[in-house]
Parts: sequence; C-alpha cells; structure tokens
Amino acid sequence: MNTMAESVTTVLSTAAVADARDAARVFLDRLRRPAMATEAADTVVLVVSELATNAVRHGGGTCTLELTAHAESIEVAVHDSSPHAPRMRTPDLYGGTGGFGWPMVNRLARATAVTRRASGGKTVSALLDR
Repeated sequence: MNTMAESVTTVLSTAAVADARDAARVFLDRLRRPAMATEAADTVVLVVSELATNAVRHGGGTCTLELTAHAESIEVAVHDSSPHAPRMRTPDLYGGTGGFGWPMVNRLARATAVTRRASGGKTVSALLDR
C-alpha cells in the first residue's frame, strides 16, 4: 500500500472539533487496503477529537489536523501555535477542568510525540494501529 496523507481541516473553535471528527471518518472510510476495523477507526476518531480539543483549548485556538495512512498504522498529527507541550496531570474528577485527554491518547496510541515547528508552535502526533 502506498502511504496516503491528507491535511484534513483547520479547527477554529471547539464547535468545529466535530468537523475534525467527521473529516477523520471520511478519510478512514476511503481506506481500502487494508480497510479499518470499526473499533480501530473509532479509536482514531477519539484521538482526533482529543488532540484537536486540546489544541483549541491550550494551543492558541487554531490548529491543523493531518492524517497519514501507513500499511500498519494511522498517524494523527495536530499542528498549533503554542510552544507548550501537553502535560500529564491528575484528572479533575469534580471541578470540570479536564486532565483526561492526554493520558488517554498515550494509552490508546502505539507512540506519541511532540515536535517543535521551525515556523513556531508545535505538532502533537499519535501513531495508532490500523
């Protein structure tokens, strides 16, 4: 299989995170060989949602989502303008301030990475099994 890459969407608000999820589903539906199992596709969409939400909340409000299909994996990459890497913190069970997303992404992904961009900001990526 040839690698398939696509810059999917620019997310401008938390409401547009749903558009990022929809774009990820369309991208995954277009994959043929090998096709994505439903559970694996749902995991990719969940990671897209978490990374896009975190970028909007903590990364400057605007981000770009890029999906790349490899023979055995899907790479989810979110670019934003903040130089600050995501951090693990104790989830807030009662105050509603979050803390669940980044640990969950790290549990679901085969690997995660945070890379500073020469143009400013960073890319947060997750590699997930197909």
